[in-house]
Amino acid sequence: MTPIARPERRSFPSRHDRPVLLRMNASDQLRAGRKTRRILQLLVGLVGYGAAVMMLVESGLGAASWNVLTEGTANTLGISFGWATNLIAVLVLLAWIPMRELPGLGTLLNVALVGFAADATADVLPVPQGTPLQAGYLVLGLVALAFFDALYLGAQFGSGPRDGIMTGLVRITRLPVAVVRTGIEVAVAGAGWLLGGAVGVGTVLIAVCMGPLVGFFLPPATVGLPAPSAGDRR
Repeated sequence: MTPIARPERRSFPSRHDRPVLLRMNASDQLRAGRKTRRILQLLVGLVGYGAAVMMLVESGLGAASWNVLTEGTANTLGISFGWATNLIAVLVLLAWIPMRELPGLGTLLNVALVGFAADATADVLPVPQGTPLQAGYLVLGLVALAFFDALYLGAQFGSGPRDGIMTGLVRITRLPVAVVRTGIEVAVAGAGWLLGGAVGVGTVLIAVCMGPLVGFFLPPATVGLPAPSAGDRR
């Protein structure tokens, strides 16, 4: 008796499945669909990210982890904050190589827009007077930083230098975004503190809460795109 051939089983995403970040090179990112939505989301995310960074700075309750590392590096090497920022960015990009992380339009615009948006925000943002307002800046800035970080990452145009470490480690380790991001924030803040960077209550709050917040905002912020192949997903 000839056995009846069974149809090949395929798995299709259900309506409850959420989009995922795809591992695409710059060319694939530009060829992918929904470009108008994605470019607008990228720009809004990066500008909002820069504004949120400045709100945290203006709170005066402690810098974010990477700023602590930058300050510590500048003090240790006797260089300016700006030169320390550039040095760390170069070292972080070198760390992309073994992780095979792919840059894109978002990588370039991250460098070009975030600092500009932060400076523009500093010109119009009132300095908070008193601890309650400082605390408000800190909490609002933290939530905004995580939201806009997820927004620009979800546009699927690649990540900035520092976020590339997170997306690369998430892809390699298969750990949740919240776990990886929290580990990075704590490690970076600790290294900066050992190098002489100033740590405040805001630094601790950002390091502990940034990962879970990005993990919460990223799935709904990610623009759904068809994967080129099963092995190309992050």
